[in-house]
Amino acid sequence: MRQTDCNEAARPNYAHEAGFIARGLAPVAGVDEAGRGPWAGPVVAAAVIFDPRAIPDGLDDSKRLTAKRRERLFSEIDALAHVAVACASVKRIDRDNIHRASLWAMAQACRKLAPAPAMALIDGRHCPDLACPARAIVKGDGVSCSIAAASIIAKVTRDRMMEDLARAFPDYGFERHKGYGTPEHRAALERFGPTPHHRRSFSPIKHFLQNTPRR
Repeated sequence: MRQTDCNEAARPNYAHEAGFIARGLAPVAGVDEAGRGPWAGPVVAAAVIFDPRAIPDGLDDSKRLTAKRRERLFSEIDALAHVAVACASVKRIDRDNIHRASLWAMAQACRKLAPAPAMALIDGRHCPDLACPARAIVKGDGVSCSIAAASIIAKVTRDRMMEDLARAFPDYGFERHKGYGTPEHRAALERFGPTPHHRRSFSPIKHFLQNTPRR
């Protein structure tokens, strides 16, 4: 496996991390989540700390990678980096709302890291409540190696969870749409109703429950 400093054009790079390390804020963690938009399943957050001398080649926003490349990079990141994952359940999402649940999961992932980060780079506009300083970076998974790695870990972890859920609820197609609001998912809801893993606070599920006669 070729390793790189991740400074290729149009790819996430290590410049943000290097800047904070130069100021004495090391180690630096990248933090991201997967699963804010789906109608079903948890939101999953990941936090990643790299040794700057051992960064896998080909890191990118997980949404721009094929499933096969994500799986390969997942294994490489897990082998080379300090990685932590946390999940916010559907119950927490429905109780707190998806924004707060996502920030909670990010905070939990960051707190589980060993060593503890001295600085955290967060994908998005908002930072969770952390013990260390944090910087929010809009579309950070496209500019920071560490955030890109976290996006891959979170996405692959959540996809695997939804594939497991598909085995328990085979009528819904979770292994294909991963809980997102596809026509297939809507058709399954209309036929079979929501599972305990559907987010009842989300408008499509709420609307379905309000407008479907009790059987």
